[in-house]
Amino acid sequence: MVMVRKASRNVGKYTLTHKSQPYKRTSRPTRTIMTRSQCITSTSFFHRLPPEVFDMILDKLSGLLFKRCTLLLPTKERLKFISGMFSQIPCFMLEQCLAADCIGFSSYGVFLQTLIAGWDELECHRVFNFLCDLTNLLQKIEAVTTAKPGVRWHQELQIRLFCRQVLLDPWPKQPECQFWLIQLLKPWPIVSQAHLLFILYGPLQPDGTLGWQDLVERGLPHSALWDLARAILLLFGKLEVKGWTTGSVLAILEELIVIPHPWHVENVARLLVLCGRSLCFTVLANKALNGRRLEISRLIVYIILVCEKDGYHMSWAVKLVQQIYKVFSTGPERFCFIQQLENIFSEITKEIFEFSIAMNQLEDGETFRTLCILLDSSARFHTKFLHMFLK
Repeated sequence: MVMVRKASRNVGKYTLTHKSQPYKRTSRPTRTIMTRSQCITSTSFFHRLPPEVFDMILDKLSGLLFKRCTLLLPTKERLKFISGMFSQIPCFMLEQCLAADCIGFSSYGVFLQTLIAGWDELECHRVFNFLCDLTNLLQKIEAVTTAKPGVRWHQELQIRLFCRQVLLDPWPKQPECQFWLIQLLKPWPIVSQAHLLFILYGPLQPDGTLGWQDLVERGLPHSALWDLARAILLLFGKLEVKGWTTGSVLAILEELIVIPHPWHVENVARLLVLCGRSLCFTVLANKALNGRRLEISRLIVYIILVCEKDGYHMSWAVKLVQQIYKVFSTGPERFCFIQQLENIFSEITKEIFEFSIAMNQLEDGETFRTLCILLDSSARFHTKFLHMFLK
């Protein structure tokens, strides 16, 4: 049997005939065949549904199903279809949904991850540009990164939620997540990159807003800084993006720790410890080579304090100091480094003691406890340090 086109006003209508009996018309009913593009552009039942109901239906279907249905379409057409569909759903758009517990962005992220899995870098760049155009993402990022931290707190949180849940968190593998994070950071100057990194991964206060001032005013627990450390490690990992170097990461980190003002030194030390000895050494060695011995001595004392507070083995700090010691090439430079480190240890102990007395230790037990921990950490550090040299 063959298909013979029937002349008719209805395009796409076909009639079946038997090849052996061309003169005999069959009585079988006709059927209409529509192309994929006709199906996409035609008005369907779903277009008449409220966006919220359509979102509920999508939530019950496979993202994978959409990928298979549009497999033959070019990337541009796929993205155009997504734009037409998602722009009708407030939960998928920035600053459109007011529900506190909305899962729109996370659902969007899972959908996007499934859709573009296996796509090459050029196509992923197109996806990023498409998302920026669809949501005005770059304009919104520029508005918050050029404003004073915390002033546009609602926009800060919206950008954090959208970027984390749609682009960053759905990717469990480091290369993909690194790609998206660098795409978000690359368009901006270093100061804005650091600002945006804090918006994306900085600690949150109990009310859900970003804790800009917390890092300046007091030492925070390691749980508050872990996300930032993870992001820095992601950027510091295997750098495969053109124009992105270790120097880029160090420059961002230098700006990060002074936003909105210079951080409490304990927070800087804790962030470096969470980043691991390799990155910690790179940061301190870079400062040493630039003649910033006083700064690294102060940081090392607080790193020793953090190791004692957070339960790290003191040999971690001892080996770090040994590595920094070897950065200096001459005997006098090395002696000066050790001497300055010991002097700073003494100075910081006096500072904390005097602050504790001024505040009254009964009213400010945390400062007095820090003093006790610092004295314990000093004893442990010097025991390990001397043992290393006397072996």
